[in-house]
Amino acid sequence: MNTQTAPQAASRRIGRSILAVLVGIVVGVVLSIATDFGLQAIGLAPKGRWPNNLLTLATAYRSIYGILASYIIARLAPNRPMGHALVAGTLGLIVSTLGAVAAWNTTAGQHWYPIALALTALPTAWVGAKLWLAQSRAHSQSAAV
Repeated sequence: MNTQTAPQAASRRIGRSILAVLVGIVVGVVLSIATDFGLQAIGLAPKGRWPNNLLTLATAYRSIYGILASYIIARLAPNRPMGHALVAGTLGLIVSTLGAVAAWNTTAGQHWYPIALALTALPTAWVGAKLWLAQSRAHSQSAAV
């Protein structure tokens, strides 16, 4: 018999929602920072300003990590996995936009990079959640057979 009241259940669901989003964001941020440091440690990236070719690489791996982070968020979400992933994508869009505004005067000739991060935030969130939804549907269909 379930002894939780409706407010307790709702509170627990909200906590799980927040945790899902935070875990996904932390995974994406940690992977991005670790890759940055790894590239610097092996001598592929300078300690200061990165050239455009490395920023292109950084955009690519950050996009992959964004998809992975959103997949994790969708997987951990107690309900509405796409909504949870898109909340994180919206947060990424906001943070990236603020970063672009803050760095605008220090990124001469490289304005495309913070703009690219902002523009890829929502699509990568959508793709990550879509991958989870496709996988969970396939799994539930195979279990029903």
